[in-house]
Amino acid sequence: MKSFEEVSLLYEISEALNQYMDMKKSLFKVLSVLSESLNLVRGIIFLINSETGEIRIEMAHGISEDTTRKIKYLPGEGIIGRVIQKGEPAVVRRISEEPLFLDKTHSRERIEGQDYSFICVPIKKDNRIVGAISADRPFEGKKSLEKGEKLLSVVAAMIAHHVINIETIRVEKEQLKTENIRLKSALENRYSFTNIIGNSNKMREVLQMISQVSSSSATVLIRGESGTGKELVANSLHYNSDRNKMPFIKINCAAIPENLIESELFGHEKGAFTGASNMKKGKFEIANKGTIFLDEIGNMDLSAQVKLLRVLQEKEFERVGGYKPIKTDVRIVAATNSNLEEMVQQGKFRDDLYFRLNVFPIYIPSLRMRKTDIILLADHFLEKYRKGHGKNIKRITTPAIDMMMEYHWPGNVRELENCIERAVILCNEGAIHSYHLPPTLQTGTKSKSLPLSIEDAVTRLEKEILMDSLKNTNGNINKAAKLIGITVRKFSYRAARYNINYKDYR
Repeated sequence: MKSFEEVSLLYEISEALNQYMDMKKSLFKVLSVLSESLNLVRGIIFLINSETGEIRIEMAHGISEDTTRKIKYLPGEGIIGRVIQKGEPAVVRRISEEPLFLDKTHSRERIEGQDYSFICVPIKKDNRIVGAISADRPFEGKKSLEKGEKLLSVVAAMIAHHVINIETIRVEKEQLKTENIRLKSALENRYSFTNIIGNSNKMREVLQMISQVSSSSATVLIRGESGTGKELVANSLHYNSDRNKMPFIKINCAAIPENLIESELFGHEKGAFTGASNMKKGKFEIANKGTIFLDEIGNMDLSAQVKLLRVLQEKEFERVGGYKPIKTDVRIVAATNSNLEEMVQQGKFRDDLYFRLNVFPIYIPSLRMRKTDIILLADHFLEKYRKGHGKNIKRITTPAIDMMMEYHWPGNVRELENCIERAVILCNEGAIHSYHLPPTLQTGTKSKSLPLSIEDAVTRLEKEILMDSLKNTNGNINKAAKLIGITVRKFSYRAARYNINYKDYR
């Protein structure tokens, strides 16, 4: 074959490989081009199964599909197995004279009495072998075989690059698919309403309401102070509903400027206003069939409230600058820490929108209204941040718990979480003590009186140390005394002074 013809052939093969992302289509095209150019009786492309190590026929020219499906090779088996095992080409001048030629495709039967050569080269990139390509062609002498081997080697290198790219894309897609499934599962587990922490009567009522309304498409209005966990409830409502496979879009109405909130919610047409160079879909359009969470709904502009009311009533909206109504099926979950009733009276919030949103209200109690949940929440956050910061902290001491129980928690659960994270960072011991807690907690209900004297502070700390040592030794007074570096007699004297009975810790 002349050099010009070789260049033309390689160009055609390159085009075939670039034309299709489907491996079988691209390899079929390659064999078709080779068959016409090299006068092949048959051509076969073998690929290795990365999991089993078996060698299969991926594509064949001149062999029936039934035959190719049945044939498998192992590395080292026959000429093809050796080529793949060693990564070196093999050339058989006359197939009929080669004992290693296994003839699994029954080639000898078809070409009996004729001289045909066999060329097989590995498909590899660098040191990675992914398969082999073989060609049966009429015997035309040694020179022709050498040229055929070189050309087939170049083609094999091109195929290797293509196959590895496709395999990499396939593996990445599988990984993304697996990761997507894992993340969805993690989200569903994370936002399961059974994972909302609290066993107080008020939180039990909240959990029961979430359970009742999750499966419906009713609009929910979540009320409560900042930091009580309104967003967590919204997440639970979505991920425990029939819409959990569809989009869940969150919008903080307080964070979006008044002049942009309509565009953010409903989208805009190209040229609708200065800077609108392209059409943009709004959150309601993106969230179709899913759930949209409108946090801080009390901060929404009155003009946007009108459009939101239309969505609730008519299930349709128009983009800013548009005239075509767009239908939408979105469940709305809203949240606010504002007094909407008072805002309605002041004309700052539309009364008709209020009644549309207030279909199923859920009130999240403040932390000071459910103090029995403080210990549960504190333990949960301790476990979370202990792992996150690599600390071996086992518990929270009784005085620290007492201090948390006395505090009024204006920032609610969010403030408690921040408090525990800070304590975990500061603590280099096995337990969180009161002195690890933020200064704000040092000024709990008792802080309204005069500050502790130095004697009282020392007394409190000494009592705390004695109790901790007994807890750590399960009430063994000998070990407890040794742990804090005093004699058993002194330990017993001081324990009696504070009415601490070591038997209570066994």
